[in-house]
Amino acid sequence: MIIVTGGAGFIGSAIVWRLNELDSDEIIIVDELGQDEKWKNLVGLKFEDFVHKHEFIEQIINNKILYKIDAIIHLGANSSTTEKDADHLMTNNYKYTETLARFCLKNDVRFIYASSAATYGNGSMGFDDDEERIQTLRPLNMYGYSKQLFDLWAKRHGAFNKIVGLKYFNVYGPNEYHKGEMRSVVHKAYEQVRDNGKVRLFKSRKPEYEDGEQMRDFVYVKDAVDMTLYFLDKKEKTGLFNIGAGKARTWNDLVKALFNAMGKPVNIEYINLPDKLADKYQYFTEARLDKLRSAGYENTPNTLEDGVTDYVKNYLLKDSYLGH
Repeated sequence: MIIVTGGAGFIGSAIVWRLNELDSDEIIIVDELGQDEKWKNLVGLKFEDFVHKHEFIEQIINNKILYKIDAIIHLGANSSTTEKDADHLMTNNYKYTETLARFCLKNDVRFIYASSAATYGNGSMGFDDDEERIQTLRPLNMYGYSKQLFDLWAKRHGAFNKIVGLKYFNVYGPNEYHKGEMRSVVHKAYEQVRDNGKVRLFKSRKPEYEDGEQMRDFVYVKDAVDMTLYFLDKKEKTGLFNIGAGKARTWNDLVKALFNAMGKPVNIEYINLPDKLADKYQYFTEARLDKLRSAGYENTPNTLEDGVTDYVKNYLLKDSYLGH
């Protein structure tokens, strides 16, 4: 049985969709549906059961699991980079992950968990997924710090020789619709173009970057899923790995690809970066994929243009989800 925590969420439901494509449906989804429309990500997917995240962790703690677990793909977390409740993030993101990791290490269960590129902070220490450098990183928000705390725990306890941590960069694609302000800029910009015919991007506050030329590593969710599942059956592959396209692209590149996919003329308006974001804004991120390649992963990620085109034409314009 494969457990996918956060299995109703963006990347989690995409993982389940891909497992279904690989003829696997012995899956238990662990999540909390709440009051948004995250449940729609599950329609059309095949899985054995749905278990609330609080019920699942109680089963783990009290040793009341009624099925054999082969692997836990732990994607469940509060991923809001603006979350102010630090205690909640400590409990939900850090301690929950630690509890699952201890269970997996004790019971020889494959454990793959989501870290985050947010752990890299402003990027001044680079984007090298080397476990020995975790302590030098300085996240810019509490979300990133909650992820770094578990990375540090795993290193301190020698767990990286048995488990896999994945540092996801800027993932975009179908099934992110419920995420509100945490949706990718692709989805937000799509709505802006659809409704107003233009996209707003933040102006740069650094002279070395022109407006809209700030850069990110944008990775299509289908590629992120492919990289994640590469590690599922390869227990000999362990450690901390970046999950990204491996090539930084500008915001201008992204929205131009969007306009082209929608068949609309490019129309960009640059607006001021709010003061409250100025000291937390990243001007450049780029996943180093050397370690992932060294682990044997050979597939080439979609280009930004190809990923955006697939997303727009096959999902956004059709109001469609993965699996239905």
